[in-house]
Amino acid sequence: MSHPISTALIALLAATALTACDRTPSKAGSATVSTAAKSERVPQEVGGIEGATPMAERVAVVGLLNKRNGLVRELEMKPGTSMRVGRAIVRMRACEMTAPWEDPPETGAFVQLTVQDQRDDKWRRVFSGWIFRERPDRNVIEHPIYDVFVKSCAMTYPGGEPVERSALKSAAAPKASSAPQSPATNGGEGTATPAGPAPAAPAAPAPVAPPKVAPPSPPANTE
Repeated sequence: MSHPISTALIALLAATALTACDRTPSKAGSATVSTAAKSERVPQEVGGIEGATPMAERVAVVGLLNKRNGLVRELEMKPGTSMRVGRAIVRMRACEMTAPWEDPPETGAFVQLTVQDQRDDKWRRVFSGWIFRERPDRNVIEHPIYDVFVKSCAMTYPGGEPVERSALKSAAAPKASSAPQSPATNGGEGTATPAGPAPAAPAAPAPVAPPKVAPPSPPANTE
């Protein structure tokens, strides 16, 4: 009989440990936060570009909207941190933006929204996933009061500060050659070049006198 009891005890302890992993203590001694949505695993480096700002050093600005009063709170957060506003807790797990040379530009953040239910004061996670600034239609956060959105993700790529896309595109555009181009290589129109002095016309040939023809001799006298 001891063997089944030991097995059941081990299973109970394992279930308790898994349940504890899905609970996050809230501030000011409030009830623990029970997750209603399964957390997604977020890689440390989403972009995978060597030399980019490490995930722990990035800073994102996440907006929290209260749909009832229309107030928006801008939260400046680093990956792994959380902030509480009223009955809502926003946790930012990661943020990412495309490199300046990539199109289309995108800025995203992996956030988790946990809300305290007014009926029983329990904390429940209502959203966990990626949200994108340029594609708000994909930010499906089904909650009657709160909504979250990403505004920016401060990070750099190899080469220094991010480059403005307009300047980058103009720098990447091919420059016209200063040498004159043939119609075949320039769409039928050659490159305009400064006009120079017109070439001198070839000298006209000197007139040649016609050859002299001897006059006919008189007929011989046969008488």
